[in-house]
Parts: sequence; C-alpha cells; structure tokens
Amino acid sequence: MAFHHVRFPLDIALGARGGPERRTDVVTLAGGGEQRNGRWAQSRRRYNAGYGVKSRADMQAVLAFFEERRGRLHGFLWRDGIDHSSGGKVPAPMDQAIGTGDGTRTEFQLTKTYGAAFDPYVRVIVKPVAGSVRVAVDGVEVMSGWSVDVTTGGIAFASAPADGAAVTAGFLFDVPVRFDTDRLDIEWSNFDAAEAPSIPLVEILP
Repeated sequence: MAFHHVRFPLDIALGARGGPERRTDVVTLAGGGEQRNGRWAQSRRRYNAGYGVKSRADMQAVLAFFEERRGRLHGFLWRDGIDHSSGGKVPAPMDQAIGTGDGTRTEFQLTKTYGAAFDPYVRVIVKPVAGSVRVAVDGVEVMSGWSVDVTTGGIAFASAPADGAAVTAGFLFDVPVRFDTDRLDIEWSNFDAAEAPSIPLVEILP
C-alpha cells in the first residue's frame, strides 16, 4: 500500500460528481422525538468519476490510471472542482487562520474552516498544491523563512513566530483518495465513446 503523488486526469475529474459524507445515528423515541449522534469527527468525501468520462480516450486514460494504482491498493490526488481553494479563486495569505505563535512553536498545520457562528468545522489539509501556498504572520505576508511539506500540509518556520502572532495561510489543495472498487465495468456505446456507470472514489482521511 502506498500513496502516489499524482493527480487523476483533471479534465475528467471536473465532470465528476461527489462531495462530503458524514455518519449520523438517528434514534426515534417513543414520543416521536429523536436523538442524534455524529459518529464521525471528520467528514469524508466520495466521488463518482464515471460522470466525467465523455469519450473513448477518457476511458482509456481512466483504465491506465486504475491499473497503475492496482485498483483500491494505492492512493492518489483528486481535484474537487467545487472545493479546492482556501478562499477565493486566487489564494490570499490571510484566507485561513492556522495557529497563533508562542515564541517557540515553529510548525503549523494547514487547515480550512467551514462556517463561523455556530459550530465551525476545521478540516485538516494534507495535500496542498506545490507553489500555491502563501503565508502571513500578524497580517503581513512572509515571503521566505518557511517551507511547506506538500505530502502532509505542514508549515515549518525557520524561526518561531512571536508570542500572540496570528499565523494565516492561503493555498490550493487536492484531496487524497483511492478507488473504492477493484473492478471497472465498461460498456462501449459506440466507436468513439464509452460509458462507465460507476467509478467510485473515497477520501483517505489523515
């Protein structure tokens, strides 16, 4: 089992469907009320790449990608067409708060926060896009003196941000996924088209 730091064909991914999934137990009480319990602390994304396949060439690209990943065995990168940026279309260095300096801490983890007022969800970002990450300390962009690990999403400073300094970041990111099947069921509909009813993918959580 390994993770291949290679992205699923982007033109096919942008035609796919999918999004976050959660697991919630709902118990209906005798009086008609209910109790709910969230079993997962983190959401998990699922996608169906079959909707993005529009031609024979697309299907051949998916087939080659699937075989190289050995089905469900190896993970890879996936571009979510809706949710792949820390903020706007172009990341800004103050998009996301990722921590507060204490004068000694030098390592911070990229995260993205969803919501604000009620119960914000903080998602750990582990696959930032190389060259897209921007960092600021106390509202001032820092152009050097830090590095990012594109395999974990960790930010490392050469010297620790000052005590109380807000550390923020902007970035593009991919989703670590794997195929959720060991079998491709392909139907050739005509000479230059193929239909793949289901090519399920599931997020690999950290």
